[in-house]
Amino acid sequence: MTVAVHGTHNDLHSEQGARPGEHPGRAGNPLIKVHDIAWLEFAKPDLGRAEAFARAFGFGTSYKDTHELHLRGTQAGAPCVVVRKGRRSRFLGPAFRAAESRDLLRLADATGARVRPLPPALGGTTVDLADPGGLRVRVVADPDELPALPPQQPHRLNLGGDPDRINGTQRPPREPAGVRRLGHVVLQTTSYLRTLDWYLEHLGLIVSDFLFYEGQRGRGPTMSFIRCDRGPTPTDHHTLALTLGPSDRYVHSAYEVTDLDALAAGGQHLLDRGYHRSWGIGRHIQGSQIFDYWRDPDGFLVEHFTDSDMFDATLEPGWAPMTASGLAQWGPPATKDFLGIAPGRESLAELRSIITALRAHDNEFDLERLRGLLKVATS
Repeated sequence: MTVAVHGTHNDLHSEQGARPGEHPGRAGNPLIKVHDIAWLEFAKPDLGRAEAFARAFGFGTSYKDTHELHLRGTQAGAPCVVVRKGRRSRFLGPAFRAAESRDLLRLADATGARVRPLPPALGGTTVDLADPGGLRVRVVADPDELPALPPQQPHRLNLGGDPDRINGTQRPPREPAGVRRLGHVVLQTTSYLRTLDWYLEHLGLIVSDFLFYEGQRGRGPTMSFIRCDRGPTPTDHHTLALTLGPSDRYVHSAYEVTDLDALAAGGQHLLDRGYHRSWGIGRHIQGSQIFDYWRDPDGFLVEHFTDSDMFDATLEPGWAPMTASGLAQWGPPATKDFLGIAPGRESLAELRSIITALRAHDNEFDLERLRGLLKVATS
């Protein structure tokens, strides 16, 4: 189906549209168009510790044995997260849901991959690919469907001039936030443009917003927020985000909750149990969602979000400079922990990656890009 493309989105969302010759943000003839993100897969050494945090964060457990843990939201469908027992903590890769099962045959024919059954605990079939950074990317069809669970109900609000709650009080319980679903994953890559084009061409994703380093727009973007193409059906502002950096790694993943009260009270529940808030509460610019970021016990960054933008396929990408202050419309300044520059194991690993990347010649992270990244961190 051909979709008419409308003008770029402006104001706080994005300051400007593309210039002639800049990246169009979509592939002309993608192999398939995935329907949504399905789940994320991790390896962790302590499944009990992982489950304890997950329950406090707001997940339910849909499957568990000595080697594997499945974490779900309240919406019907597949689990949000699959955790496998491993000797060390690492991100194994995302799974995307095909719009129809025959899309797997198209992918297999085009790439030389095989259609294989998924484990019985998940059901369905998969084609396993590798993106340009070597990350395993699954495209799945017909996984087993978990039934919906009762969700947290949104609160009735007395908004200015339009009260909805009369003779009643507001008492949000301090309890886990009640994850509804997986929203998106953010990945860093040393080969940003090649990786971006791979996802657009293989999975039919389309860009909602590009960011570029100030003073370096002529070299192209360095971050993109990417959504599924469902034609006239609105979908999340971003299902995947890619950013240029000195290493190929997971950055964070985000999970939708019911409303601001669920997010804030759920955050207090996490604080009461000694977990570490990385950054929040605030409202983003790209995507507009209200956010709250947390570190799990294995160091992975995870986000609660609510009230996110939904776009159909007609919107062209916006373009804006990349700055730390431009990450939010309101809220506290982005923390060193969130930006990955707090002293510690993670920042030390990134420093070693910078040295390695600058010595290599097969990636896009050079000295000029390093200067741009450092300017972002201090802006």
